[in-house]
Amino acid sequence: MDQDATSQKLQETILPVFPQLTPADVLACQCSSWYPTFDKITIKSKIIKPLPAEFLEYLEADTVSIPEGSEDAVPVTELSDEDSDSEKGDEDDDDPHSSSLRKYAFPALDAQIREAISTFGAVFPKLNWTSPQDASWILAPSSPLKCTSPADVYLFLKSSDFVVHDLSPDMVFEGCSLEDDRPHDAKPIGKPKYQVELVLKKWFAIDKSRELRCFVRDDTLIGACITQRDPNYYEFLNEPKTHESIPKAVLDFWEHKIRNTWLGGQSYAFDILLTRDLQRANLIDFNPYAPRTDPLLFTSTPPIPRCAPPEFRVITSRTHPRATRNAPQHSHNMVPREALELSAGQNILDFQGAWAEELARAMADDETTRAA
Repeated sequence: MDQDATSQKLQETILPVFPQLTPADVLACQCSSWYPTFDKITIKSKIIKPLPAEFLEYLEADTVSIPEGSEDAVPVTELSDEDSDSEKGDEDDDDPHSSSLRKYAFPALDAQIREAISTFGAVFPKLNWTSPQDASWILAPSSPLKCTSPADVYLFLKSSDFVVHDLSPDMVFEGCSLEDDRPHDAKPIGKPKYQVELVLKKWFAIDKSRELRCFVRDDTLIGACITQRDPNYYEFLNEPKTHESIPKAVLDFWEHKIRNTWLGGQSYAFDILLTRDLQRANLIDFNPYAPRTDPLLFTSTPPIPRCAPPEFRVITSRTHPRATRNAPQHSHNMVPREALELSAGQNILDFQGAWAEELARAMADDETTRAA
């Protein structure tokens, strides 16, 4: 075969980096689209939609507050009703902004969340596509992402930068082709409508070392397609037998549990949790095959030869450039829990002033302690 023919043959067998993304590809990956089909092999979940318009307004509002009635513990006070009313009146007189602060309460949604918590014991929340992984610091490190009250759910979502994605059609359908084969003078299709949904997954302690992300391209589990999700070094993942057996288990799971059942397009990503024996798996989530989906141990999803056998990428040492260091994941999103407690019900400007005063007071106390 001459050089030109070889080059042409190579081009025919190499895929472009990303396929053309369509709105249908994106919508297929929202939880309500795939969960009914795969509910037997994934984490038990409750999907709540439609959501109250006030709740969506709360998620987008520039306030850091917990909706009234969403906490399980009722605050205890020694003030009488008369004293409390009197003090509240004084506060209203002193605070020129108090009348403009919006207080939120979602009793019907609270009841649905409490029902899910009663059924599952505890839940982990997400919206259609996005989970608040960047807010995992907000609750106890010993039980990350565990919610046992509506207030926990709201606090997670409110503290996350990630979930804002699901509230914006422009972000949800970013990079999608809205073209079709209609005449050029036809009215543009525009972005499809969708309902924002609250997904409450049954919480349990996940062994992150067994979480994997896999990529499917043109209905082929492509080469270099399997990567561990947690950026830590795990010695057992680097053992030769394990490193060889896991791709086989993943390929078997995909071919028998997903391939002929998936109702979306032919290119997508999916996350799984391997069983303890590393021979089987449970489905966690689906994601679009697009730049927005974190490639994890790949700097980007490269052009891939068709029908290449699966390859498993892992953190190979503690000095690996992608390995976690001392700083926790998403540390740039973290603020002290005390800041959220101090902020209750305030707008951003009021909160900024209160937080500055609290820092000044703490510094003054520290200086006094040192002087003593």
